[in-house]
Amino acid sequence: MGDRTTSLRVINTDRFSVGLRARAIDLSGRRLLVTRLTGSDQEKDLTCPVNCRGLGRVRHFRRDSSPGWPPNSLPIDPAGKALGLEPGQLIRAQVFQNSVCNWRCWYCFVDFSLLNGDETRAEWVTADELVRLFREQPDPPRMIDLTGGQPDLTPEWVPWMMDALEEAGLQDSVYLWSDDNLSNDYFWQYLDAATQQRVAHYPKYGRVCCFKGYNAESFAFNTMASRDLFERQFDLMKRLMELGLDLYAYVTLTTPCAKRVIEDMSRFVDKLQHIDPNLPLRTIPLEIRPFTPVVPRLDDDKRRAIDLQQQAIARWRVELGERFTAEELGLKICDIPLLRRGGRHG
Repeated sequence: MGDRTTSLRVINTDRFSVGLRARAIDLSGRRLLVTRLTGSDQEKDLTCPVNCRGLGRVRHFRRDSSPGWPPNSLPIDPAGKALGLEPGQLIRAQVFQNSVCNWRCWYCFVDFSLLNGDETRAEWVTADELVRLFREQPDPPRMIDLTGGQPDLTPEWVPWMMDALEEAGLQDSVYLWSDDNLSNDYFWQYLDAATQQRVAHYPKYGRVCCFKGYNAESFAFNTMASRDLFERQFDLMKRLMELGLDLYAYVTLTTPCAKRVIEDMSRFVDKLQHIDPNLPLRTIPLEIRPFTPVVPRLDDDKRRAIDLQQQAIARWRVELGERFTAEELGLKICDIPLLRRGGRHG
C-alpha cells in the first residue's frame, strides 16, 4: 500500500505554528484567546451546559472503557493523588480550550473552525479572569484542565494559571492539568529556565502528551502533518521528562494500514522505553469515536481506520504483557516511577 497522505495537503507545522501563536497570545496584557464553545458543533456532544460565560465546560473524566481497551485512569489517579482524594471511577474538571492548533487530526472532537485563532469564535481573557469565572460557578470542580487546540503554542498559559491560582489562594485545593500534542518546542523557546522549573515542580500540576499514531504512516494520516515529525514527538517527550514534570502520555492508534502492526507496535513501545523504561505504563491508548464534529470528516479510509485501531490495541496489550509483570501492570499510573525523570523521582 502506498502512502495515503501523498494526495493530501501537508501542514507546514513550524510555519503554521508561528502565525497561530501570534493570533492567540497578548504578552503585554498577559491575555489568551480562549475558545467560546456556545453555538459550536462540539457543544452538541456535551453532557453539561457550557459555563464561565461560554468559555468553559465541565467534563467528567471516566475510568471505564470499551471491551479490549485498558481503563483510562488519566487524569483521575494523578489528580486524586495530588488532592488526597480516594480513587474513584470519575473526576470532574473545569475545562478551558485555547483557540489554536497546528495540526488537524481528523478525529478531533473540536470544530476545526475553533482552532484558527478566530476572534469571532473566542474571547481575550487573562488567567485571573478564568480563575474568577471558575470560582463563581456553583460547586466548582477540584481540577482545571487546559486543553485545546494545542496549549503549548502559548506555553505561558500554564504558569499564568499557576500565578492566578496562587493569587486566589487555590494552589493547594485545585489540581492543574494540561495537554500537549508534542508538535513544537515553544516551552523552551518562550519560557525562561526559572519558569520551566516552576512548572516542572509545581506540586499540583500534571501534563499529558499525546502521540498521534504508532508509526510515521499513522501519524501523518491522523494529523495532516509531515511524517518526518513523528520522530520529533519522542525528542520533545524526552526533554520534558528530563525537566522533572509529572508526565503521562496518550496514544491514538487509528491507522490506514495495519499490515505491519506487530513490528511497528514493537518499535513504538521500544521508542517509549528508550525515553524511560516505564513510560509505556504511564501511557493510555485512546479509543477514537466519531463525535459530532468528526462525522462530516469521515470517508472510507477513516472509517477503516476506526476499525483497524482494534488490531492495534490488541497488539499494544500483547507488547505490555510481554515486557512487564502482572504486578507492574497493576500499579496505579501515578505510582509508576519514571526512572529518568529529572529533578523528582517516583
